[in-house]
Amino acid sequence: MARSTRGPIIPRGVNDATLRLSGRDVVLTNLNKPFWPDLGITKRDLLQYYADVAPALLPHLRDRAMVMKRYPNGAYKEFFFMKRAPSPRPDWIELCPIRHSSGNTIDFPMIQDIPSLLWVINLGCIDLNQWYARCDDVDRPDYLHFDLDPTPGASFAAVLESALAVHEALETLRMPNFAKTTGSRGIHIYVPIARGPTQKQVWTFSKALGLSLAAQHPKLLTAIYKTEKRPRGHVLVDYNQNAWGRTLASVYSVRPKRRAPVSTPLTWREVERGAQIEDFRIDNVPARVRKLGDLWKPLLEPRGRFKLEKYL
Repeated sequence: MARSTRGPIIPRGVNDATLRLSGRDVVLTNLNKPFWPDLGITKRDLLQYYADVAPALLPHLRDRAMVMKRYPNGAYKEFFFMKRAPSPRPDWIELCPIRHSSGNTIDFPMIQDIPSLLWVINLGCIDLNQWYARCDDVDRPDYLHFDLDPTPGASFAAVLESALAVHEALETLRMPNFAKTTGSRGIHIYVPIARGPTQKQVWTFSKALGLSLAAQHPKLLTAIYKTEKRPRGHVLVDYNQNAWGRTLASVYSVRPKRRAPVSTPLTWREVERGAQIEDFRIDNVPARVRKLGDLWKPLLEPRGRFKLEKYL
């Protein structure tokens, strides 16, 4: 797989390697293991992809707990979730302790830099699933989002149409909003908000808005959460992913799907023109990021965030 951006070079022709990055030794293992056997993509190629997009990706992950979804044998094999940072681990992996309703406190790893990013990917994580709020206050997120997911019988064209309908509604409310492919079947739409409301309040607002959107577009959207009750040929405007402890695949995440698609930021012009999931892959997204920069950079800015409090 050709390199299209600059980043730390992951060695070829060896199965294990130790990189010295930022004064830290990063141990990489099983580099030759096929992760997408039909595409000839190895674990080494996955690591190289993340090294190449790290400048755009890392600001979206920094200071957030990471839920690890590990695919030790590649994209088409079994996976498991892991919340607690494994031991032994490098002493430079920063942790985010989060107390759960069970009373247990779980020490999640955080991805703060390229060494910690490569360490997590080396564990077999293909996509990255970070907490919605930063570690200094894990109950106060700085964005809300909608996951637009097609029900059986709905095409991706319907997902694009739904995204534009949601975009129009959010623009009417003067809520800044940004789209990305999920890398799987749908579109994610994120709204940067000023920190303050709790995760439960953000979920409550998102639910009300999702129900309203579905009522405005009854032939296109549904907000019915129970799978067996959802109408066919509709697009689910999933507000429930805003609940505490849930996660979505982060921006620039590779997904464990055929053709190794990437969850990629889109312009609204690209949505209008009919962008497709398979247009954005592990082999071409680094070049896109190098050309366009981070289209989701506004989500990181302190200014221009929607003030949700006045609607609560």
